[in-house]
Amino acid sequence: MAKGLIWAAAEDLARNRGRVLSLYRQLLRSLNSPDLPLNFAARLAKKAEVRAIFVVASEERSLHNIEDLIDTAEYSLSILRKGKIPQTIPVY
Repeated sequence: MAKGLIWAAAEDLARNRGRVLSLYRQLLRSLNSPDLPLNFAARLAKKAEVRAIFVVASEERSLHNIEDLIDTAEYSLSILRKGKIPQTIPVY
């Protein structure tokens, strides 16, 4: 990311696109884990929550907020891989 800038330039957005999509897919896949104590309806609700967060975040242009989204998604993914449910997936 460009140093000293607050708002993301086109190259910043392009650089983060693959990483964000990968995290999004990994979060959705992790919610299908049989290790999680979720029934079918709860899984669908959590997946809808993740989708909503990423749809809203897709219009984000602040470098700090994009970094926070990535950090939070990685943290939530690490919790899900342990078979636990984060309080919110992810907090944005």
